[in-house]
Amino acid sequence: MPHQRGESYVEHRSQQTIAREAEVAGVGFLWGADVRLKFLPAEPNYGIQFVRTDLGNSPSVPALVEFTVPQERRTVIENGGTRIEMIEHVMAALAGLQVDNCRVEVNAPEPPGCDGSSIFFADAIAQAGIVAQDQPRKVVRIQGDVVAADDRGTDVRAQAVAHDGLEITYELDYGPNSPIEAHTASYRITPETFLNELAFSRTFVLEAEADALKAQGYGARLTAADLVIFGQDGPIENKLRAVDECARHKLLDCIGDLALIGCDLQGHVIARRSGHRLNAEIVRRLKLAHSTHFFPNPETNGECRAA
Repeated sequence: MPHQRGESYVEHRSQQTIAREAEVAGVGFLWGADVRLKFLPAEPNYGIQFVRTDLGNSPSVPALVEFTVPQERRTVIENGGTRIEMIEHVMAALAGLQVDNCRVEVNAPEPPGCDGSSIFFADAIAQAGIVAQDQPRKVVRIQGDVVAADDRGTDVRAQAVAHDGLEITYELDYGPNSPIEAHTASYRITPETFLNELAFSRTFVLEAEADALKAQGYGARLTAADLVIFGQDGPIENKLRAVDECARHKLLDCIGDLALIGCDLQGHVIARRSGHRLNAEIVRRLKLAHSTHFFPNPETNGECRAA
């Protein structure tokens, strides 16, 4: 039976992996290389690990917050000098579809950018199939408030809820002079919701930001048709897939970044104008808040609780 507020027992789903190998190919957004990414099944408790097949001995990097490297506009993980950049859309697809154990092979420093969303990754995973494994999935059940904030008025707050599962709300507001109007997206995260409501939402940037990135050598092979670039009058050479697509994509980013905690979350995460750095910080603070309960024991049936 589902837990009641304050009880220590939570029903757990089984860990899951993909049923067979899946592949996505495309151009990397940052470096412009032709990239091939493979999803491969993995044993229980393997977690998500990215493997650089273009490097000698194919080194791997665990997709955990402990391996993140501070970087603007993207989530980067690194282990022993091996780096994978812009992993958030792949992580969102895996977490959104509840794939807990997967070896992700990539032959470049970044995954293929595709259209700036998670839909290509999610479709590949869904078509490969997802299978249950013989170990329970660990869960962090949030109790009380955990907050990460900066001095620019952005914050992420994790709160307790009376129901099972994870709910995420993203409040987007770039100010009255921005071509992107303020709006909010809020969803309880399930595989069905992820596939139907979130996976299609794309990366977006302002025209001035895109120009600055190209001046730094990024995105040399990208055009305005490849992702959503906002000019003063709205998207350039492109159309939004939903009126709140930008907030949905920010919420998608949150899913990918929150997955770096390495287990399921149960609670409500509310993000106001946050980006990848603050998302990673809330994950660190959640792990710190759960430090005495993070590794389950038989008496808690695998549950991880906040003190």
